[in-house]
This record gives sequence, C-alpha cells and structure tokens, in this order.
Amino acid sequence: MNFRNVLIAVDSGPVAAHAAEVGSALARSLGGTVALIHAVDPALAVPPESGLAASELVALAQQDGKRLLAGFCGRLSLPATTLEFVEVGAPAETIVKAAKDWPADIIVIGSHGRGGVRRALVGSVAEAVMRHATCPVLVIRAKE
Repeated sequence: MNFRNVLIAVDSGPVAAHAAEVGSALARSLGGTVALIHAVDPALAVPPESGLAASELVALAQQDGKRLLAGFCGRLSLPATTLEFVEVGAPAETIVKAAKDWPADIIVIGSHGRGGVRRALVGSVAEAVMRHATCPVLVIRAKE
C-alpha cells in the first residue's frame, strides 16, 4: 500500500498536536502530501446567554478552525499548498467523508485513550473513524 495522501484530523488539544507531528513526519518520510481537517460539531453550538444564534456560533467556530489549521501549517512547516478542510458536521462522519472525497490513503488521528465509562459517556471520534473509514487509520496516543 502506498501512503501518498495523509489526512490529519486535528482539534485544539495536545493529543491532536502530537498526532499532527507524527502524521506530517510520516508524510515527509514517504514523500507524501498532507491535508489537515478540523470538524466543527454543530451539536456543540448551543447558544449561550450572549444572544448569538447557533449559526453565528458555527461561523465563529469555523473561523477559529481556519486559524487553528493555519497555526498547524506554520508550526509543522507544511508547504503553502497544504490542503486545509474546515467542515461542519459530526466529527467522525466528517473526517471519514473528507478522507473518501480527497481521497486519503491514510487518516492520522489522536486519541486520549479513555476507556470504560468515560469513553461510553464522551464517545470516541478516533474509534468511530476506525470503524467507518475505507482507508487505514493511524491512531496516535497521548505522549507519556
């Protein structure tokens, strides 16, 4: 299998930063191309007492996502041609769809490694991506 297109899923957490480092190093070592994706979950856009509509909160989250990806591109010294996807939708579904549409040869994603009740309550985006992706998924655990 040839891993030329590496899709790296990121958020603002340290586990995602570590996954991005590993994914970009993998792409460099294989002479591949990197694309970054950040999913904005509309379910989290519950209007606070600020008076902003849910659609405005989603738009602000998209802007934050674009800044987040630009920051990753800078920190990782990725080329200016790096694709950056900020998509609105349930994170796992959005990542899997982007991987199919791009098309990615491999998805790199971080995981907190929660188990038991915590995972049942919070859910695992990485696990859902592994279950539904049509390409291999490399799950990066938190640094110890």
